[in-house]
Amino acid sequence: MPRRQVLGLGGAAAVLLGTGAWRVAGAFSAPAAGNPFTLGVASGDPTPDGVVLWTRLATDPFAADGAGGMPATPVRVEFEIAHDERFRSVVRRGSVVATPELGHSVHPEIHGLAPDRVYFYRFRAGGEMSPVGRTRTLPPLSANPRQLDFAFASCQAWQDGYFTAYDHIAAEDLDFVVHLGDYIYEYGLGDNKRGVPVAPQFTTEAVDLARYRLQYALYKSEAPLRNAHAAHPFVLTFDDHEVENNWAGDISEKDGEPDQDPAVFRRRRAAAFQAMYENLPLRRAQLPSGPNIRMYRRLRYGRLADLTMLDTRQYRDDQPCGDGDGVNCADRLSPTRTILGAPQRNWVLNGFSRSTARWQILGNQAPMGQTDLAPGPALDVSYDPWDGYVAERNRVLAEARDRGVRNLVVITGDRHQNYAWDLKRDFADPASPTVATEFVGTSITSGADGADMTPDGQKLLAANPHMRFFNGQRGYVLVSVNKDRWQSDYRVLHYVTKPGSPVYTRASFVVEDQRPGVQEA
Repeated sequence: MPRRQVLGLGGAAAVLLGTGAWRVAGAFSAPAAGNPFTLGVASGDPTPDGVVLWTRLATDPFAADGAGGMPATPVRVEFEIAHDERFRSVVRRGSVVATPELGHSVHPEIHGLAPDRVYFYRFRAGGEMSPVGRTRTLPPLSANPRQLDFAFASCQAWQDGYFTAYDHIAAEDLDFVVHLGDYIYEYGLGDNKRGVPVAPQFTTEAVDLARYRLQYALYKSEAPLRNAHAAHPFVLTFDDHEVENNWAGDISEKDGEPDQDPAVFRRRRAAAFQAMYENLPLRRAQLPSGPNIRMYRRLRYGRLADLTMLDTRQYRDDQPCGDGDGVNCADRLSPTRTILGAPQRNWVLNGFSRSTARWQILGNQAPMGQTDLAPGPALDVSYDPWDGYVAERNRVLAEARDRGVRNLVVITGDRHQNYAWDLKRDFADPASPTVATEFVGTSITSGADGADMTPDGQKLLAANPHMRFFNGQRGYVLVSVNKDRWQSDYRVLHYVTKPGSPVYTRASFVVEDQRPGVQEA
């Protein structure tokens, strides 16, 4: 294997010599006494020849200063990758540097692995060994894989219930998991549906780095979430609550807080993005620079599917008409309004033209499909999702068809409800053709237990003829894709306000090759 140089997060260099030991220059501290792997391990953004691994050292993850009980000095972290979970056949050994500047997190990017293969990995620091993680590389770019299997999830408010769904995700046979945002919620947790007391450091809203770090530590204290990360590689983006509810570009939520000042909000956003990077399996390309982070990116699953992850927060115009919802907002129809920003939109559209994949998948945050909130002659829509940016929605959907996209499927979070519906080239035209399909997935916990059908669900079904399915329970969506069809299984739980719910498939829908629109399985 060729000699490689890998940069640690603090800028220190380590040189990999085959599968032998790493030699790292510099002075390092041992972790403080105790297990430094309390936050678990993870992998993400797989490619045909590699993956990014992750862990964050924290012997005291709930320490009020957000430092996780770690010393204010770098710590050397070793890792191993093997063909087997007992590490009898090790294929890589190496080390990276965990620095206090990035919360003692590490994100080693591994290359040179075999495509379409399962690997196992683990870390070691200060004589302590991490749990074992399992990951998987993607097929070669030129391959025609038989099938892609993945799950997508979103919206996991700790205060609304238990993360049982992640134990079920961990048990699924998947190539990867897509997370579509709201991995954390910024709110203080004094009042929660679990009915458990929380320490004082968790009762205030997250606005600075220490508090965002604590929120991630609390969420990762949940064993089901750690189990899912250890079982599958994740592909993640963010929505609003990783920073603040309904933020848009440099504009914070209109709530009277100090971050109404754009300069103050940019500092808050920088803290939120840094904590997000520190606590998730993201590549160096996603390392934030102050209040900016490049999260839109594309993964290719051979010639079967392209997964394009969107960022519908960072580059958008402010929500029209003061946010909220209503029936008489002409501004939402403005041809200049954008939810993607011109550079990202052009990148998406150019990707449509260049791709040879049979299925184009957009990893999207808030629903793209028109959502009339109540039956009747007036169109009552929310302004935060794509309904507030109609012209750009119409352009993306029209250009996908005009540029020869064979099959476009949008996967979405945000709503805490399950939808399956058709996407029209122009929802204002009753004769407009169906050009794509959207599957909206419910929340992991947000909204608490929920119900199969709700009064809101009945209104949505009556008001939106393109909607084929509604469900208001918690869970995730399991997807299987082959060359002939896409199938979405809506996996739901009976309850989340207590642990241990079983999971079952509430409904299944398919999209057939070159036949856009939802059909029952």
